[in-house]
Amino acid sequence: MPTRLTDEAPAGRIIEPLRPGVVLPDLLRPGLRLVFCGTAAGHHSARRQAYYAGPGNRFWPTLHQVGLTPVRMAPEDYGLVLDLGIGLTDLAKYVAGADADLDISDYDVPGLEARIAGAGPGVLAFTSKQAAKVALGRREVAYGLVPDMRFAGCEVHVLPSPSGRATAWWHPGPWQALADRSRRSAT
Repeated sequence: MPTRLTDEAPAGRIIEPLRPGVVLPDLLRPGLRLVFCGTAAGHHSARRQAYYAGPGNRFWPTLHQVGLTPVRMAPEDYGLVLDLGIGLTDLAKYVAGADADLDISDYDVPGLEARIAGAGPGVLAFTSKQAAKVALGRREVAYGLVPDMRFAGCEVHVLPSPSGRATAWWHPGPWQALADRSRRSAT
């Protein structure tokens, strides 16, 4: 069952004013090259007030492994990725929980579109198929670049979920392809 939270994020982490009830603040600003979008914060992330903070979550190790960050970061250091041109958000901002626990009414596609359009990154990378399918309005999506689709003007990528629960379908290949493409377009 999803958790609805009203606690505010720790001071110094809020890039935009935190709206009441938002589980984790968006880490967005104009000029980003890449934004990662999850489905919703997990329970561990909500409690720690940090993105991708669940036990076994591969997000932070993978960012370093594929070369998107110069060092392996801890979840609590998530604000530092802004300096690397990377932003973070979720499709469901007002609940915490696993994808299977969420209701369709928890998703806010128009809100995500507005936030992404406001930040204007070059690339939007969904860190779950569920978030991508809902946001893109598709029944199925494949991992990797979605060549026939843009979201709020951004190139779209779909990545295997880094969640520790998603071991059956985890592979870093699409993450590496995204990092390689990101590096090529930055030069």
